[in-house]
Amino acid sequence: MEKAPLPNKVREFSKWYDEVLSKAELIDIRYGVKGFVVYRPNAMIIVKKIYDLFEDELKKRGHKQMLLPLVIPMSNLRKEAEHVKGFENQVFIIERAGGDVLEEKLVLRPTSETAIYPMMSLWIKSYKDLPMKLFQSVAVYRHETKATRPLLRGREFLWIETHDAFATSEEAEAQIKEDLEIAKKVYDELGLAFIVVEREEFDRFPGAERSFAYDALMPNGEVLQIATTHYLGQKFSKPFEVMFMDERGVNRYPYTTCFGIGISRTLAAIIITHGDDYGLVLPFGMAIYDIVIVPILYKGKEKEVIKKARRIEEIVRNAGYSVKLDDGEETPGEKFYKWEMLGVPVRIEIGSREVSEGTVTVFRRDLRKREKKKDGELVEYLGYLKSDMIRVLRGRSWNTLKERLVKVNSREELLEEAGKGKIILANFCGKKECADGIKAETRGYEVRGRRIDEPVEPWGPCVWCGEGAKRVVVLAKAF
Repeated sequence: MEKAPLPNKVREFSKWYDEVLSKAELIDIRYGVKGFVVYRPNAMIIVKKIYDLFEDELKKRGHKQMLLPLVIPMSNLRKEAEHVKGFENQVFIIERAGGDVLEEKLVLRPTSETAIYPMMSLWIKSYKDLPMKLFQSVAVYRHETKATRPLLRGREFLWIETHDAFATSEEAEAQIKEDLEIAKKVYDELGLAFIVVEREEFDRFPGAERSFAYDALMPNGEVLQIATTHYLGQKFSKPFEVMFMDERGVNRYPYTTCFGIGISRTLAAIIITHGDDYGLVLPFGMAIYDIVIVPILYKGKEKEVIKKARRIEEIVRNAGYSVKLDDGEETPGEKFYKWEMLGVPVRIEIGSREVSEGTVTVFRRDLRKREKKKDGELVEYLGYLKSDMIRVLRGRSWNTLKERLVKVNSREELLEEAGKGKIILANFCGKKECADGIKAETRGYEVRGRRIDEPVEPWGPCVWCGEGAKRVVVLAKAF
């Protein structure tokens, strides 16, 4: 039986994850500053494609791209009381420049609400300036105090953040729904399953009136927050004096929202969700190439094999796929190992037998299966594979998530299922002390919030204290 080049993903997840980042040449952790990593070219190819998918959707829906400075004056950060309380202990602070002490301390952006609202106060004057829908694709910086892990938990991570302002609360609430639609569309294209929850009042984004989180599943049963959306109401527009004159000539504060898309964590989710013991598994459009052609050369048959390989390469490229003819000096086995590790969706193998038969051997990465096709059937078959592979990856992802979900009716059931690495649905009273008790006794299970993508009504009392339940919440360990 063929020996896999990586540890088993489920049984040895941490080791598997570290090795796939290294062997697929995605991330280098040897930069020398804790919590900061180097994204190698193979990772950046995927990162750029993730950015493109989200940015295209944002632009289609009226968002315009901008770029704010990296540094934020400390006085700005302190203008919204809840916000500074949530972030002041996490920020990187600049106190000196050019050898001189700065008149005012600057922070590296942990998020950009306190950077954008001073600008919005200059840009928004009339109802005609609304809605204002802006986004930027940047890195943010937070002095994470927990153990860092590449892409999953770091002190610098890539993301997209939107900052939107509206004349009415109804328009702002509609933007929340649009953010959910954008996330659903893009994550479906990436084959990722996720749960959407509304956070509890005690666990909202600092300064938000409502917070929504998108949680993807890890192989060990933990969840990974890959994006968030927040309804900010007027909590930032008021302290930053963002005002507009409405149609009646009355000055009012706009209602605002923000949408944070974790690009680094989305990359991690793709790697973790789809990867196997042979490396990355990527859908069409996400890998270095969609298709790689590997000629199988035998002495005396080299020319005819290479000739056919080049002809197939041209056919595939003309059909709209990114393709690589690997005619390097490595053995076929070495090439198979390399391209499987990098997650290239399809490999086409051509040897002397394929030349004489007028066929190609097609290997699909998701199922690791070979199938022979006539030359004239290849383009149609590739079109089938493009749609079928994302269907397979998406189906696996959702099936795994559903298999992990379990309902519990009592504290005893909760404690039992928590030990099995499950994602738990439970009745909840809404009190922080119950959430704290659950986390303490389950060794880390958090109240993630009320599920809004598939709402469930309470069917009994609070699973922890036995009092009346206000809602059903998701309980899970967060990475």
